[in-house]
Amino acid sequence: MDLSVVIPCFNEERRLPPTLGAIRAYLRRQNIRAELVLVDDGSRDGTLALMRAEAARHPEVRVVAVYPNRGKGRAVVEGVRVARGEQILISDADLSTPIEELPKLQAALDRGADVAIGSRAAPGAREIDQPLHRQLMGKTFNRLVQTLVLPGFRDTQCGFKLFRGEVAHRLFRDLVTEGFAFDVEVLVRAVDAGWTVEEVPVRWFNAGASTVTPLRASTAMLRDLVRLRFRFGHLGASDVWLDRRSRDVADDDRT
Repeated sequence: MDLSVVIPCFNEERRLPPTLGAIRAYLRRQNIRAELVLVDDGSRDGTLALMRAEAARHPEVRVVAVYPNRGKGRAVVEGVRVARGEQILISDADLSTPIEELPKLQAALDRGADVAIGSRAAPGAREIDQPLHRQLMGKTFNRLVQTLVLPGFRDTQCGFKLFRGEVAHRLFRDLVTEGFAFDVEVLVRAVDAGWTVEEVPVRWFNAGASTVTPLRASTAMLRDLVRLRFRFGHLGASDVWLDRRSRDVADDDRT
């Protein structure tokens, strides 16, 4: 199996069908042997029924149900746990980062990276129609991430990340953070273990209405970030981190 696409979902019965159609069409065009791992995180609408109907029609679709709702991080953990691909892509259900951006992340793995993360803030990225208040929230959170645990990463929260299969299984196996800050913990674990992480500029489009409550999500993410600081605070001065990110720093100096 070349690729596993893990899609965590909470109340996504309206946005999921076009996403699956776009992903399947792309995989067919590229002749990629892939599976789609759909994870329902205790949805209260018809998401799980829709997933099961998709699995009945398409053998490459697998369904994981998490109940009750545990959070995006837990949903991704459960999806990665059953994924069988040589590479594992984590993608948001709204496909804000189009699946056509996948080759950019695959190129990073071809260059030797173990993890390639889509970025809306790296030089060359395009972020389209993001509301101003969400831009400000994202920049504020990223500043906290850089200050507390991960200096140098411009965007940890873009929902489009590609892992070597064995690396993903090792990183997600003992993940603690169940909410939206799980991305930060995964990257902290990757850096702490010495894996190479490359931040890749991508196109990102605002997909409209979100199932996320900004204030509640922000509060929970801040709490989780403080917990990660106490557990992994040593990374702020990590020589391993400096070695792994030296190429990006050099790129910044040239811009």
